[in-house]
Amino acid sequence: MQLREWARELGFSQIGIAGVDLTQAEAGLLAWLQAGHHGSMHYMARHGLKRARPAELVPGTVCVISARMDYLPRDTGSDWVEAERAHLTDTKEAVVSLYARGRDYHKVLRMRLQRLADKLGAAVGPLGHRVFTDSAPVLEVELATQAGLGWRGKHTLSLSRDAGSMFFLGEIFIDMDLPLDTPTSAHCGHCRACIDICPTQAIVAPYRLDARRCISYLTIEHAGAIDESLRPLIGNRIYGCDDCQLVCPWNKYAQRSTLPDFDTREPLQRPTLLQLWAWTEAEFLRHTEGSAIRRIGWTRWRRNLAVALGNAWRSEGDTAIAAALGAARDAAEPLVQEHIDWALAQRPGPR
Repeated sequence: MQLREWARELGFSQIGIAGVDLTQAEAGLLAWLQAGHHGSMHYMARHGLKRARPAELVPGTVCVISARMDYLPRDTGSDWVEAERAHLTDTKEAVVSLYARGRDYHKVLRMRLQRLADKLGAAVGPLGHRVFTDSAPVLEVELATQAGLGWRGKHTLSLSRDAGSMFFLGEIFIDMDLPLDTPTSAHCGHCRACIDICPTQAIVAPYRLDARRCISYLTIEHAGAIDESLRPLIGNRIYGCDDCQLVCPWNKYAQRSTLPDFDTREPLQRPTLLQLWAWTEAEFLRHTEGSAIRRIGWTRWRRNLAVALGNAWRSEGDTAIAAALGAARDAAEPLVQEHIDWALAQRPGPR
């Protein structure tokens, strides 16, 4: 069967076949949920162990096609890690996680996974299937590990010896038998670089992430006020965080995408915080059309920017920052007002 060839033609870097027995992951999932490490992502607790039982999530599932799609932009230079670290040190610059600078990966992977399923169905006959990409209670990293795509790194992301961790995962649950691939063994060894680098110490133990402290969770999933003790640690990150990936030695093998979808959009090519703060809501919606950023909405976007501007105000003392924050305060929603007030209080004296 030409399944792997079709996958490559559709832009996938690798696929593998996993079985549906994930019982070895159930104890860790339960412990994570019981510790409250999922934060306000209540859907994770609501689905419970169904996440580790593909045949319960989609009755009739016999095996799972797990797919990897690399997302580094096509023009990424060889010094990309150093360049990303430099962005983090420029406190006036706005930093968006690498994966979110192009088109929304949900849209890209879902469409191409469906096309792959259609090709398979055309070859074998009627096929019961369902496509997922970070869109349901699926243990994606565990399935990818069982399918031979990589192993779970200590930062909890999937890692590959050939591609680091700069890739998306997607799945096709199918109701037919395919030959299963061999699971991948772990190759993190004694390294704990990701644990040590995390700005908020969200990786509380190897392979255990407390989402409530994770900058990606705080800037994307979390809807309310960001804990004041964590705000200074966010720095200039306004959507997601790549620190644990930038420090990972395996990412020297990270692969560039073959698709234009993940090329950095012009508004996100090294914007300053003040440039993004000046956007109107209409401009936010226009610039984020078709982007994963759109899903957090205008209020969270402004909340995140207010935190980053507060950190820049504290370190730089640029009165233009304080003026921009102050000018926006009265018209802002209460959540954003709270973060503006905090931001302005980061530096005493005249504003």
